[in-house]
Amino acid sequence: MPSPRSGPPCGRDGKSSAKIADNWGLKIDETAGYHFRVLDLLKSHFGYDQFLPLQEDVITWVMDRKDALAVMPTGGGKSLCYQLPAVCFPGLTLVVSPLIALMKDQVDALQANGIAAAFLNSTLTASEIAGVERQAKAGNLKLLYASPERLALPAFRNLLHSLDLELIAVDEAHCISEWGHEFRPDYRNLKILRHEFPDVPVIALTATATEKVRRDIVSQLELENSQTFIGNFDRANLTYRVKAKKNSFGELLSLLRHHQNEPAIVYCFSRKSTEDLAAGLTARGVKAMPYHAGLDSSIRNGTQDKFMRGDAAVVVATIAFGMGINKPDIRLVVHYDLPKSLEGYYQETGRAGRDGLPSECVLFYSYGDKVKQDFFIDQISDESERENAREKLGHIISLADLQTCRRRFLLEYFGQVMDQDNCGGCDICLDPKEEFDATDISQKILSAVIRTGEFFGAAHVIDVMVGADTQRVRARGHDQLSVYGVAQNHSKDELRQVINSLLARGLLAKNGTKLPTLGVTQEGRSFLKRRERLTLTRTAPTPTETNGAGEVQHDQGLFEKLRVLRKDLAAELGVPPYVIFHDTTLRQMASAFPQSIDTFGGINGVGARKLADFGDRFLSVIAAHAQANGLADTTVIARPGNGRVNRKPSGSTVGETKRLLSEGLSIAEIAESRGLSPNTIVNHLQRLLTAGEQLDLSHLMPQGDRLARIEAAFRQTGDERLAPVRELLGEDYSYEELALVRLDMRQRGMFD
Repeated sequence: MPSPRSGPPCGRDGKSSAKIADNWGLKIDETAGYHFRVLDLLKSHFGYDQFLPLQEDVITWVMDRKDALAVMPTGGGKSLCYQLPAVCFPGLTLVVSPLIALMKDQVDALQANGIAAAFLNSTLTASEIAGVERQAKAGNLKLLYASPERLALPAFRNLLHSLDLELIAVDEAHCISEWGHEFRPDYRNLKILRHEFPDVPVIALTATATEKVRRDIVSQLELENSQTFIGNFDRANLTYRVKAKKNSFGELLSLLRHHQNEPAIVYCFSRKSTEDLAAGLTARGVKAMPYHAGLDSSIRNGTQDKFMRGDAAVVVATIAFGMGINKPDIRLVVHYDLPKSLEGYYQETGRAGRDGLPSECVLFYSYGDKVKQDFFIDQISDESERENAREKLGHIISLADLQTCRRRFLLEYFGQVMDQDNCGGCDICLDPKEEFDATDISQKILSAVIRTGEFFGAAHVIDVMVGADTQRVRARGHDQLSVYGVAQNHSKDELRQVINSLLARGLLAKNGTKLPTLGVTQEGRSFLKRRERLTLTRTAPTPTETNGAGEVQHDQGLFEKLRVLRKDLAAELGVPPYVIFHDTTLRQMASAFPQSIDTFGGINGVGARKLADFGDRFLSVIAAHAQANGLADTTVIARPGNGRVNRKPSGSTVGETKRLLSEGLSIAEIAESRGLSPNTIVNHLQRLLTAGEQLDLSHLMPQGDRLARIEAAFRQTGDERLAPVRELLGEDYSYEELALVRLDMRQRGMFD
């Protein structure tokens, strides 16, 4: 039970305060009003010590019974913005949700946290529906999930009128807008709720809404007096890459093998391609299952169930496999074909890494995919809808063609400004670049655009330049031009990359939307006339650097054992593994080695219900592993006001590292003395600092300007990853050196 401490209120008017107080068995101070800290509920019911960005602002607003629109990124914790108020309010919260699978996942997770929730949809029998309705009428439910289609049924609305309805939550609210990428006409039924329950507050939630869509949501749901909350769309743990669709199957195989046994989604354009690609992958040893709307519902449900439970790692799907997939540990999302819009791309890639751990998003792109999309767009009869689809496709083409930061482009599309020049998380910013003299090839490209009349797109201009013997080139007499075959020693990919750079530099421009053509700008004509030198950058033919020392800070062996236990428990309870614990929670266990129920309860993600249900079984695995490996070296000693847990090393391997450090030994000397790798020693230091130890790292720091340069780079990029810092400083700076400076800066509070 929460304690009546000061903090964000659950209710401020007298009537609702009285109801809430009675519900929780608490006494109201009539003078000061009724308050208690929502952080108590956050920990006891959901297992978390702190809110994610914007959550507390939205929750406080909703608890004041005011309408709200929350636009928050995928993985940003939108659901908590209505689930926590629902726990707090004495009555019922109705959640309008678009997908059956989404409802079931949410209800499973809530019930695992000890929160009374249920859903009404077509998967239930008549007797099951009657049972849920009895629960609701008896006041035994906190949350009831239903589809927008059910709202059209008078019987369901009559049921709602018989209940103590406190809050209406509209999930995936962009579906109500015809300007959104997933418009569903049934969402227009939601106006009925506003008219029949005018005094019940409404919160609308979405992860993908441009300003135009946000205005439409507010209008359609009549939220004119609402507050709009817009979160940070930057998913820093995701890496975005675009690859040319050349040997794409081999590239995909490599990606999936790199993420072996990790959950992955591969999106395809058509139903047939999902089946063909899944069969091809399976034949080469990567077991993949197809998913599309044309499959029997039992097959689709079985595939989704296996994926959610961890029995199938790879699903090859159309976008039918999408909205509501709330699996937190997806490590790879691949778009094998071109998405239809940036909104769809952002939402689909957003299914990766919802637990905050590093994950990868790869888009394969070819001009042929655009032509395929254009064909289907041309079949749309409504002119306004057709132009809207063409505009959205143009945005995704621009993303694929970029020669500048892809993350910046995505964020600016959703109205967010990115401050730093290098995001450290897309192929443009991460892959090593080299400068080259582009004067000659740029002159040839600009001349080819002019000679062909500035009436063609990049594909045709490139065909002319490489001397392609095609019917289209011959029919226009372009095989007779002086620029025909002038770039036979360049690949088409190289030429397209230079064209994109010239577009970015403003020497070329795209004209039109349906079939955009290339034109030479005034600046481009001046460049040709003056014949000045032009230097461009291109991706260097060297492999991308990886984050070396200092990134892994948990015991991988214990982590794998905890994953096995989690999967067994999930099978016993008939729920997806993440409902038990997220990967982030397991990794904390594998880092802190909690040795008692009290210390286990201090782990982020362990609430009161899960502590009681699972604590003993997880502790037994942790204790056995720690004893077998001499790693039983941390105990939880306090949880300070910031919600973090301090863990104190108590000897064994980490303690020995601390002792040798205090004697003034270097990392290399400690590693050699202990027979361990330098990376392991750096990880020991990280664990000591996390435990609240104060370490003297001064003798490990680089000297003079070198230290100042590293610190300046960290201040520019932040402390989440080492790769962006090394990108700024160069290969002369080792990952071990950067990791040590980061530890020292963290200890001195330079990132707070």
